[in-house]
This record gives sequence, structure tokens and C-alpha cells, in this order.
Amino acid sequence: MIKLIAIDLDGTLLTKDRTISPENKAAIKEAKAQGIKVVLCTGRPLLGMIHFLEELGLREPGDYGITYNGGLVQKTDTGEILSQKTLTREETQELYELSQAINVPCNFIDLEKIYEPPYPKGRDSLYPTVMNALPYMSITLAELPEDAAINKVVFCCDQEVLDKAIATIPASYYKKYTIMKSRPILLEMMNKEVDKGKGIAVLCDLLGIESDEVMALGDEANDQAMIEYAGIGVAMENAVPEIKEIAQFITKNNDDHGVAHAIRKFALQDQPVWTTTSD
Repeated sequence: MIKLIAIDLDGTLLTKDRTISPENKAAIKEAKAQGIKVVLCTGRPLLGMIHFLEELGLREPGDYGITYNGGLVQKTDTGEILSQKTLTREETQELYELSQAINVPCNFIDLEKIYEPPYPKGRDSLYPTVMNALPYMSITLAELPEDAAINKVVFCCDQEVLDKAIATIPASYYKKYTIMKSRPILLEMMNKEVDKGKGIAVLCDLLGIESDEVMALGDEANDQAMIEYAGIGVAMENAVPEIKEIAQFITKNNDDHGVAHAIRKFALQDQPVWTTTSD
């Protein structure tokens, strides 16, 4: 029996025009009505998905969200933080210096702001086109407080430029940090103990839910850990190849109500037991 459904936002729950289809909305509300915890899992801050939570009826007592790619586990009705893992000032500086070395723009984000340190000449960040839920603030590294707690650092620029830059990142950074793409133009870096799978594991431990009672749905590299953690890992039809390879099931695409299709197939009562890796 599925007791928790973890759902990525962009490319998964949301259509290409960043809305939730009536079919997806209805399936999620039915799952919640049956006592299943439905948890949105995203790289966004809580403020970046509040309107979706409200639309789905997921801001009531007993509702939870996983934000910053698993770095935060929060109650969605109050914003109370149940678990948080961040980067230090020194780690943030190291990642900023990496961005300068590979000539890509860098932003870093805490609970309240998105910081804009100096960008390489001619390489402005595209992050404002991706995230506008928090205010932006220009800053130098010298102005960052010693006790800064940064939730994540991002490199956001043209896909071709970013992919070439990623290929030059030394292996030592991957050993020290969690580094993953969440969109073609966006690379995210976090505390090594952060990923969506670990965030779900924290929440499941608090709720007394086992991993085989979890279904997770996603489409991008930052969804890999939660798909591997879940008893039923679901890739969208539009997912990147590496996510399809590890999923137990491939559902319909995000414009064809793939979330609703998977929920009705595996989670709602009186549905057949899953036995296949494709539809």
C-alpha cells in the first residue's frame, strides 16, 4: 500500500505552461482524501510553490513539503522546518570561485534571498527567468556574513555554455558536494548530505513510513535519488534517459497528465497491482 507520494514539480506535475492539469489535481486530491501523504519535492523554496500547494489543498495541518532538493523538510501550513542542511560561507566561496574559474554566472540562495555576486563579463545569470519567488540582492563575497547558511548555489546560463563548463568541473567537487542538473540551463550545488531521496527518508522516518510504501515521480537528474529510494520509482515519458533507466515504471508525459495516470495505477484503492516497467 502506498502511504506517501513524492512529486517533482517542473517537467513532472506541471505542464509546459507551468500549470496543474485538472486531471492531476483531481488524482492528488483523491489520494489525500484516502489518507495518502502527497508531498511536493522541488529545488524551489517553499515560497516558490505556495500557490501550487494552495491549489492542491496541501497547506493544511499534516501536510509537508520538501524544498531545496531535499535540503529542507517543512510543514507547509506553518513553514516550520523539520530538517535543514546548508552550505557554510567557506563552501559558498569555494563554489563561487569555481564559477569564476569555469566562466559561468553564480547565485546563492538562503531562506530569504537570492544573492547576485559579480558575474563573469558578458555572462549574466539566467536564474531570474527561472526563480522569482524570493528577492534578489547584489553582494560581494566579503559582505556575506561569517555565519551564513546557504541552502544552495546555482550556475544558470545557456545550456551549451553550461554543459561545456560542467565538463571541466574537477571530480573533487563531486566528492565534496551534491551537484546535479535540475533543468537544461541550471546546475545546483548543495551540502553533500542533501538530495531528494534523503529528504524523503527524513520525512518518512518522522511519519513512520517505510520506503516500499513510497511512490516518487520525476523527470530530471535531481529526481534520481528519490526515485531510487521509493518502492515505486516513476519516470515521466519526457524524463531524461538516465531517469527512465532506473525507474520501475514510465508514465505518460507532463502534458498528458502522467502524474494522475501513475497515481490511479498504483496508489488509489481498488487499482491493479503494478507489474511492468512501461505502460
